[in-house]
Amino acid sequence: MRIRAERDDLADVLARAGRAVGTRSPLPILQGVLCEVAGGKLTVTGTDNEVTVRTFLDVEVTEDGDTVIPAKLAAEAVRKLPSGAVTMESKDGEVEITGSGPRFNLRAMAVDDYPKIADADTSAAVEVDGGELTHALSQVGVAASADDARPTLTGVLFEANEGTLRLVATDSYRLAVKDVPSVATDQVKLVPYRALRELGRTVGSGAMKVALGDRDASFVTDQGRLTVRVIDATFPNYRQLLPEGHSNRLTVEKEALLDAVGRAALVAEDHIPVRLAMHQGGVELSVIRQEVGEETELLDGEYAGDDMTIAFNTRYLTDGINAVDDDKVVIETSDPLKPGLIHGADSADFRYLLMPVRL
Repeated sequence: MRIRAERDDLADVLARAGRAVGTRSPLPILQGVLCEVAGGKLTVTGTDNEVTVRTFLDVEVTEDGDTVIPAKLAAEAVRKLPSGAVTMESKDGEVEITGSGPRFNLRAMAVDDYPKIADADTSAAVEVDGGELTHALSQVGVAASADDARPTLTGVLFEANEGTLRLVATDSYRLAVKDVPSVATDQVKLVPYRALRELGRTVGSGAMKVALGDRDASFVTDQGRLTVRVIDATFPNYRQLLPEGHSNRLTVEKEALLDAVGRAALVAEDHIPVRLAMHQGGVELSVIRQEVGEETELLDGEYAGDDMTIAFNTRYLTDGINAVDDDKVVIETSDPLKPGLIHGADSADFRYLLMPVRL
Protein backbone atom coordinates (compact mmCIF):
# COMPACT_ATOMS: atom_id res chain seq x y z
CA MET A 1 0.00 0.00 0.00
CA ARG A 2 1.31 3.44 -0.92
CA ILE A 3 -0.62 6.72 -1.00
CA ARG A 4 -0.02 10.46 -1.09
CA ALA A 5 -2.38 13.03 0.44
CA GLU A 6 -2.43 16.46 2.04
CA ARG A 7 -1.29 16.37 5.68
CA ASP A 8 -4.42 17.97 7.17
CA ASP A 9 -6.79 15.75 5.19
CA LEU A 10 -4.95 12.57 6.13
CA ALA A 11 -4.64 13.54 9.80
CA ASP A 12 -8.35 14.35 9.89
CA VAL A 13 -9.52 11.04 8.41
CA LEU A 14 -7.25 9.07 10.76
CA ALA A 15 -8.42 11.04 13.80
CA ARG A 16 -12.11 10.70 12.96
CA ALA A 17 -11.87 6.92 12.65
CA GLY A 18 -9.72 6.82 15.77
CA ARG A 19 -12.53 8.26 17.88
CA ALA A 20 -14.13 4.82 17.89
CA VAL A 21 -11.00 3.15 19.22
CA GLY A 22 -11.27 2.11 22.86
CA THR A 23 -8.58 3.31 25.25
CA ARG A 24 -8.59 0.19 27.42
CA SER A 25 -9.45 -2.62 25.04
CA PRO A 26 -8.08 -6.03 26.12
CA LEU A 27 -7.48 -6.78 22.43
CA PRO A 28 -4.34 -5.00 21.16
CA ILE A 29 -5.62 -5.06 17.57
CA LEU A 30 -8.48 -2.75 18.58
CA GLN A 31 -5.94 -0.07 19.44
CA GLY A 32 -5.32 0.23 15.72
CA VAL A 33 -7.21 1.53 12.69
CA LEU A 34 -7.59 -0.47 9.49
CA CYS A 35 -6.38 1.40 6.40
CA GLU A 36 -7.59 0.04 3.05
CA VAL A 37 -6.62 1.52 -0.30
CA ALA A 38 -8.52 0.73 -3.49
CA GLY A 39 -9.99 2.63 -6.42
CA GLY A 40 -8.25 5.91 -5.60
CA LYS A 41 -9.75 6.01 -2.12
CA LEU A 42 -8.41 5.47 1.40
CA THR A 43 -10.88 3.89 3.81
CA VAL A 44 -9.98 4.08 7.51
CA THR A 45 -11.92 2.03 10.07
CA GLY A 46 -11.79 2.20 13.85
CA THR A 47 -13.88 0.12 16.27
CA ASP A 48 -14.21 -1.04 19.86
CA ASN A 49 -16.66 -3.79 18.81
CA GLU A 50 -19.59 -1.64 20.01
CA VAL A 51 -19.02 1.51 17.98
CA THR A 52 -17.47 1.54 14.50
CA VAL A 53 -16.38 4.59 12.51
CA ARG A 54 -15.45 4.20 8.86
CA THR A 55 -14.10 7.28 7.08
CA PHE A 56 -13.13 7.99 3.47
CA LEU A 57 -10.58 10.14 1.67
CA ASP A 58 -9.74 10.50 -2.01
CA VAL A 59 -5.96 10.12 -2.32
CA GLU A 60 -3.23 9.72 -4.89
CA VAL A 61 -2.65 5.96 -5.03
CA THR A 62 0.62 4.36 -6.09
CA GLU A 63 -0.23 0.90 -4.79
CA ASP A 64 -3.44 -0.65 -3.42
CA GLY A 65 -3.38 -2.66 -0.22
CA ASP A 66 -4.26 -2.62 3.46
CA THR A 67 -2.62 -2.37 6.86
CA VAL A 68 -3.45 -1.78 10.52
CA ILE A 69 -1.58 0.98 12.36
CA PRO A 70 -1.78 2.34 15.93
CA ALA A 71 -4.70 4.77 15.87
CA LYS A 72 -3.61 7.62 18.10
CA LEU A 73 0.06 7.47 17.20
CA ALA A 74 -0.59 7.50 13.44
CA ALA A 75 -2.98 10.47 13.61
CA GLU A 76 -0.61 12.49 15.79
CA ALA A 77 2.42 11.55 13.67
CA VAL A 78 0.77 12.86 10.52
CA ARG A 79 -0.43 16.00 12.30
CA LYS A 80 3.13 16.76 13.53
CA LEU A 81 4.60 16.68 10.02
CA PRO A 82 5.16 19.93 8.12
CA SER A 83 2.19 21.14 6.09
CA GLY A 84 1.90 19.89 2.54
CA ALA A 85 1.89 16.47 0.93
CA VAL A 86 2.40 13.34 3.05
CA THR A 87 3.26 9.85 1.82
CA MET A 88 2.18 6.71 3.67
CA GLU A 89 3.58 3.33 2.63
CA SER A 90 3.33 -0.12 4.18
CA LYS A 91 6.02 -2.73 3.55
CA ASP A 92 7.86 -5.47 5.45
CA GLY A 93 5.65 -5.17 8.55
CA GLU A 94 6.14 -1.43 8.92
CA VAL A 95 4.29 1.71 7.84
CA GLU A 96 6.47 4.61 6.75
CA ILE A 97 4.95 8.09 6.99
CA THR A 98 6.99 10.90 5.44
CA GLY A 99 6.45 14.54 4.64
CA SER A 100 8.89 17.32 3.67
CA GLY A 101 11.81 15.73 5.51
CA PRO A 102 10.64 14.08 8.78
CA ARG A 103 9.86 10.37 8.69
CA PHE A 104 8.02 8.01 11.04
CA ASN A 105 8.31 4.22 10.85
CA LEU A 106 5.47 2.56 12.76
CA ARG A 107 5.12 -1.14 13.45
CA ALA A 108 2.15 -2.51 11.50
CA MET A 109 -0.40 -4.83 13.12
CA ALA A 110 -1.81 -8.01 11.56
CA VAL A 111 -4.67 -7.27 9.16
CA ASP A 112 -6.03 -10.80 9.60
CA ASP A 113 -6.55 -10.13 13.32
CA TYR A 114 -8.75 -7.11 12.68
CA PRO A 115 -12.52 -7.75 13.12
CA LYS A 116 -14.48 -8.35 9.93
CA ILE A 117 -16.99 -5.51 9.79
CA ALA A 118 -19.72 -5.54 7.19
CA ASP A 119 -21.46 -2.35 6.08
CA ALA A 120 -24.98 -2.02 7.45
CA ASP A 121 -28.00 -2.21 5.16
CA THR A 122 -29.15 1.34 4.40
CA SER A 123 -31.87 0.47 1.90
CA ALA A 124 -34.58 1.50 4.37
CA ALA A 125 -32.68 4.49 5.76
CA VAL A 126 -34.33 7.86 6.30
CA GLU A 127 -32.61 11.05 5.20
CA VAL A 128 -32.03 13.96 7.54
CA ASP A 129 -29.94 17.11 7.65
CA GLY A 130 -26.81 16.00 9.51
CA GLY A 131 -26.30 19.40 11.09
CA GLU A 132 -29.85 19.47 12.43
CA LEU A 133 -29.56 15.93 13.78
CA THR A 134 -26.21 16.61 15.45
CA HIS A 135 -27.60 19.74 17.11
CA ALA A 136 -30.77 17.94 18.19
CA LEU A 137 -28.70 15.17 19.77
CA SER A 138 -26.70 17.74 21.74
CA GLN A 139 -29.98 19.17 23.03
CA VAL A 140 -31.52 15.91 24.25
CA GLY A 141 -28.18 14.35 25.19
CA VAL A 142 -27.89 16.50 28.31
CA ALA A 143 -30.69 14.38 29.82
CA ALA A 144 -29.07 11.01 29.05
CA SER A 145 -27.58 9.19 32.02
CA ALA A 146 -23.85 8.47 32.25
CA ASP A 147 -24.46 5.61 34.69
CA ASP A 148 -23.57 2.33 32.96
CA ALA A 149 -25.39 0.46 35.74
CA ARG A 150 -28.61 1.68 34.12
CA PRO A 151 -27.89 1.16 30.39
CA THR A 152 -31.46 1.87 29.31
CA LEU A 153 -31.11 5.46 30.47
CA THR A 154 -27.76 6.00 28.71
CA GLY A 155 -29.39 5.96 25.28
CA VAL A 156 -31.39 8.23 23.02
CA LEU A 157 -34.70 6.87 21.77
CA PHE A 158 -35.31 7.21 18.01
CA GLU A 159 -38.94 6.94 16.93
CA ALA A 160 -41.49 8.38 14.51
CA ASN A 161 -43.82 11.15 15.61
CA GLU A 162 -46.34 12.71 13.23
CA GLY A 163 -44.02 12.79 10.23
CA THR A 164 -40.87 13.71 12.15
CA LEU A 165 -38.00 11.83 13.74
CA ARG A 166 -38.35 12.14 17.51
CA LEU A 167 -35.36 11.92 19.86
CA VAL A 168 -35.89 11.31 23.59
CA ALA A 169 -33.52 10.95 26.55
CA THR A 170 -33.95 10.77 30.31
CA ASP A 171 -31.90 10.02 33.42
CA SER A 172 -35.07 9.85 35.58
CA TYR A 173 -34.51 13.39 36.93
CA ARG A 174 -35.14 15.17 33.64
CA LEU A 175 -36.56 14.31 30.25
CA ALA A 176 -35.63 15.91 26.92
CA VAL A 177 -37.67 15.56 23.72
CA LYS A 178 -36.78 16.93 20.28
CA ASP A 179 -38.54 16.51 16.91
CA VAL A 180 -36.35 16.62 13.78
CA PRO A 181 -37.77 17.11 10.27
CA SER A 182 -37.46 13.81 8.41
CA VAL A 183 -39.26 11.17 6.45
CA ALA A 184 -40.55 9.20 9.42
CA THR A 185 -39.15 5.79 10.22
CA ASP A 186 -41.26 2.89 11.45
CA GLN A 187 -38.39 1.68 13.64
CA VAL A 188 -38.09 2.42 17.36
CA LYS A 189 -34.54 2.01 18.62
CA LEU A 190 -32.47 3.00 21.62
CA VAL A 191 -28.98 4.21 20.66
CA PRO A 192 -26.13 4.83 23.17
CA TYR A 193 -25.55 8.55 23.53
CA ARG A 194 -21.80 8.15 24.13
CA ALA A 195 -21.46 7.14 20.47
CA LEU A 196 -23.86 9.78 19.19
CA ARG A 197 -21.88 12.49 20.96
CA GLU A 198 -19.14 11.93 18.37
CA LEU A 199 -21.43 11.98 15.34
CA GLY A 200 -20.52 15.39 13.95
CA ARG A 201 -16.79 14.88 14.60
CA THR A 202 -16.68 11.47 12.94
CA VAL A 203 -18.90 11.55 9.86
CA GLY A 204 -19.57 15.26 9.46
CA SER A 205 -22.80 17.21 9.22
CA GLY A 206 -23.90 17.06 5.59
CA ALA A 207 -26.82 15.13 4.14
CA MET A 208 -27.15 12.04 6.32
CA LYS A 209 -28.86 8.67 6.08
CA VAL A 210 -30.07 7.07 9.31
CA ALA A 211 -30.60 3.30 9.22
CA LEU A 212 -32.09 1.67 12.32
CA GLY A 213 -31.53 -2.07 12.15
CA ASP A 214 -32.36 -4.90 14.51
CA ARG A 215 -28.93 -4.84 16.16
CA ASP A 216 -27.20 -1.71 14.89
CA ALA A 217 -27.90 1.90 14.02
CA SER A 218 -25.91 3.48 11.19
CA PHE A 219 -25.37 7.13 10.28
CA VAL A 220 -23.93 7.65 6.82
CA THR A 221 -22.61 10.74 5.01
CA ASP A 222 -20.20 11.30 2.13
CA GLN A 223 -17.43 11.60 4.72
CA GLY A 224 -18.01 8.32 6.46
CA ARG A 225 -20.20 5.98 8.44
CA LEU A 226 -20.80 5.54 12.16
CA THR A 227 -22.35 2.25 13.26
CA VAL A 228 -23.28 1.52 16.86
CA ARG A 229 -24.85 -1.43 18.64
CA VAL A 230 -28.35 -0.50 19.81
CA ILE A 231 -29.43 -1.03 23.42
CA ASP A 232 -31.72 -4.04 23.75
CA ALA A 233 -34.07 -2.67 26.39
CA THR A 234 -37.49 -1.06 26.77
CA PHE A 235 -37.38 2.70 27.15
CA PRO A 236 -39.63 4.21 29.84
CA ASN A 237 -43.11 5.31 28.70
CA TYR A 238 -42.15 8.96 28.48
CA ARG A 239 -45.40 10.09 26.84
CA GLN A 240 -47.35 9.68 30.05
CA LEU A 241 -44.89 12.05 31.74
CA LEU A 242 -45.50 14.90 29.31
CA PRO A 243 -48.26 17.07 30.80
CA GLU A 244 -51.31 18.14 28.84
CA GLY A 245 -50.88 21.68 30.13
CA HIS A 246 -49.76 23.85 33.03
CA SER A 247 -51.59 26.52 34.97
CA ASN A 248 -48.54 28.79 35.39
CA ARG A 249 -46.32 30.21 32.66
CA LEU A 250 -43.15 32.30 33.08
CA THR A 251 -41.39 33.87 30.08
CA VAL A 252 -37.94 35.44 30.55
CA GLU A 253 -34.89 36.35 28.48
CA LYS A 254 -32.70 33.27 28.05
CA GLU A 255 -29.32 34.93 28.61
CA ALA A 256 -30.54 36.87 31.66
CA LEU A 257 -31.89 33.67 33.21
CA LEU A 258 -28.68 31.76 32.46
CA ASP A 259 -26.60 34.48 34.06
CA ALA A 260 -28.85 34.56 37.12
CA VAL A 261 -28.75 30.79 37.61
CA GLY A 262 -24.98 30.89 37.11
CA ARG A 263 -24.63 33.39 39.94
CA ALA A 264 -26.89 31.27 42.13
CA ALA A 265 -24.72 28.23 41.38
CA LEU A 266 -21.71 30.04 42.92
CA VAL A 267 -23.40 29.70 46.31
CA ALA A 268 -25.21 26.43 45.73
CA GLU A 269 -23.85 22.91 45.64
CA ASP A 270 -25.40 19.97 43.81
CA HIS A 271 -27.66 19.23 46.77
CA ILE A 272 -28.70 22.87 47.29
CA PRO A 273 -31.37 23.99 44.79
CA VAL A 274 -32.15 27.41 43.40
CA ARG A 275 -35.60 28.69 44.34
CA LEU A 276 -37.76 30.40 41.76
CA ALA A 277 -40.47 32.57 43.32
CA MET A 278 -42.70 33.39 40.37
CA HIS A 279 -45.17 36.27 40.47
CA GLN A 280 -46.66 38.99 38.32
CA GLY A 281 -43.83 40.92 36.71
CA GLY A 282 -41.13 38.27 36.88
CA VAL A 283 -39.29 35.83 39.11
CA GLU A 284 -37.04 36.06 42.15
CA LEU A 285 -34.15 33.58 42.25
CA SER A 286 -32.53 32.74 45.58
CA VAL A 287 -30.06 30.27 47.06
CA ILE A 288 -29.35 29.86 50.76
CA ARG A 289 -26.35 27.91 52.01
CA GLN A 290 -26.02 28.12 55.76
CA GLU A 291 -22.22 27.91 56.05
CA VAL A 292 -21.50 30.25 53.11
CA GLY A 293 -24.30 32.75 52.63
CA GLU A 294 -27.01 33.47 50.11
CA GLU A 295 -27.68 35.06 46.73
CA THR A 296 -30.94 36.67 45.63
CA GLU A 297 -31.98 38.59 42.54
CA LEU A 298 -35.09 39.63 40.68
CA LEU A 299 -35.57 39.10 36.94
CA ASP A 300 -38.17 40.89 34.85
CA GLY A 301 -40.46 38.65 32.86
CA GLU A 302 -44.00 37.82 31.88
CA TYR A 303 -45.92 35.61 34.26
CA ALA A 304 -49.43 34.20 34.05
CA GLY A 305 -50.81 32.14 36.92
CA ASP A 306 -50.86 31.98 40.71
CA ASP A 307 -47.83 33.10 42.71
CA MET A 308 -45.74 30.07 43.57
CA THR A 309 -42.21 28.99 44.51
CA ILE A 310 -40.50 25.98 42.96
CA ALA A 311 -36.90 24.77 43.32
CA PHE A 312 -34.58 23.04 40.86
CA ASN A 313 -31.08 21.58 40.81
CA THR A 314 -28.91 24.39 39.40
CA ARG A 315 -26.93 22.21 37.00
CA TYR A 316 -30.00 20.47 35.61
CA LEU A 317 -31.79 23.79 35.23
CA THR A 318 -28.78 25.31 33.43
CA ASP A 319 -28.61 22.34 31.04
CA GLY A 320 -32.25 22.78 30.09
CA ILE A 321 -32.04 26.53 29.56
CA ASN A 322 -28.86 26.17 27.51
CA ALA A 323 -30.50 23.63 25.23
CA VAL A 324 -33.27 26.04 24.21
CA ASP A 325 -32.60 27.78 20.88
CA ASP A 326 -34.94 30.77 21.32
CA ASP A 327 -34.00 34.13 22.81
CA LYS A 328 -36.75 33.75 25.39
CA VAL A 329 -37.35 30.75 27.65
CA VAL A 330 -40.69 29.57 28.96
CA ILE A 331 -40.99 27.69 32.26
CA GLU A 332 -44.38 26.11 32.79
CA THR A 333 -45.42 24.79 36.20
CA SER A 334 -48.54 23.63 38.00
CA ASP A 335 -47.34 22.59 41.46
CA PRO A 336 -44.07 22.90 43.46
CA LEU A 337 -43.87 19.10 43.63
CA LYS A 338 -44.60 18.35 39.98
CA PRO A 339 -42.13 18.59 37.05
CA GLY A 340 -41.65 21.91 35.32
CA LEU A 341 -41.55 22.16 31.53
CA ILE A 342 -38.92 24.28 29.79
CA HIS A 343 -39.05 25.24 26.12
CA GLY A 344 -38.56 28.17 23.76
CA ALA A 345 -41.10 30.96 23.55
CA ASP A 346 -41.38 30.68 19.76
CA SER A 347 -41.01 26.93 19.18
CA ALA A 348 -42.16 23.70 20.75
CA ASP A 349 -39.99 21.19 18.89
CA PHE A 350 -37.72 20.91 21.96
CA ARG A 351 -39.08 20.29 25.46
CA TYR A 352 -37.24 19.70 28.71
CA LEU A 353 -39.13 18.29 31.68
CA LEU A 354 -37.37 18.76 35.02
CA MET A 355 -38.21 17.27 38.39
CA PRO A 356 -38.32 19.87 41.20
CA VAL A 357 -36.46 19.61 44.50
CA ARG A 358 -38.66 19.36 47.57
CA LEU A 359 -38.14 22.32 49.87
